[in-house]
Amino acid sequence: MRDSLRRIAALFYARNLEFVRDRAALVWNMAVPLLLVLGFSLIFTGNQKPLLQLGVVGTLPAAYQALETIPQLKLIKYEDLASAQLKVRHHQLDLLLNPAGGNYWVNPDSPSGGLAEYLLKQISMAPLVRDILPGKAIRYGDWLLPGVIGMNLMFSGLFGVGYVIVRYRKNGVLKRLRATPLTATEFLCAQLLSRVAITLVVSLLVFLVAYWLLGTPLLGSGWLLLLITLLGGAAMASLGLLVAARIQNEELASGLLNLISLPMMFLSGVWFSLEGSPPWLQAVAARLPLTQIIEAARAVMLEGAGWQEVTGMLTQIGLFTLCCVTLGAALFRWNAK
Repeated sequence: MRDSLRRIAALFYARNLEFVRDRAALVWNMAVPLLLVLGFSLIFTGNQKPLLQLGVVGTLPAAYQALETIPQLKLIKYEDLASAQLKVRHHQLDLLLNPAGGNYWVNPDSPSGGLAEYLLKQISMAPLVRDILPGKAIRYGDWLLPGVIGMNLMFSGLFGVGYVIVRYRKNGVLKRLRATPLTATEFLCAQLLSRVAITLVVSLLVFLVAYWLLGTPLLGSGWLLLLITLLGGAAMASLGLLVAARIQNEELASGLLNLISLPMMFLSGVWFSLEGSPPWLQAVAARLPLTQIIEAARAVMLEGAGWQEVTGMLTQIGLFTLCCVTLGAALFRWNAK
């Protein structure tokens, strides 16, 4: 057992040293996520919104159907009242209508809340009770940061493990390692641990810089956010390991990794929310591992969620990681033939 741990530690150190010496990869993994957050924070600075966003709890009655005819108004339906109210507090909704209860919620500090309230009063046939939900606005840069960190975990895990293993197999590195006492399990564990450690350090640095320079909020536990990052990095690295278990061609590996990563990047809420999109698309996106990672991180950072609120998502991420590691280890092949 001791010899096995020594071999894993030696390969872990060698892989990390290889990464540090690759200046291009080092700069890409550390600088690009931070530049994305800074750039989008500058581009989307300001409180103006292109549309009024009005949330509706439950089904919209016939008396309020006229709201759907206003082109400048976007209606978003919610089943969970608590999550919808939180969006009003964060200025992500201008107004929240509860037709069944005969009331609505508005944030008095929202610049568009008054206009949404005026339109509602012009259309409503019955008196509604006005309730207040005060809260501080969440900037786009704050909302974007968990998505950028999740995207970096995905690309770093998929290409940093999947592409590298395929390159090792093609160049004969795996064939030479097979001649050593190193086992396949030890090799895969070292690769997985190395990539998780690298992504964890990079994500921590990106978050700390954004926290200090941009004032990004952290309403929940920092340790819980660190655990989410750790599990997310393991999930993405294990997926890369599974893809590279048998592939011997770098071009094929690159194509498969892009085929996996690009849909996840656009469907997992990295750049924009899927609220208001078709229900089937939201259902598909909710099953993606990157979606679970980003939603858990945003819940902790922006909503102050605790362990109980993110346990389900963390469980799904853990099960996904376990399945990918098990299948990857079973399918792994040292040689190209």
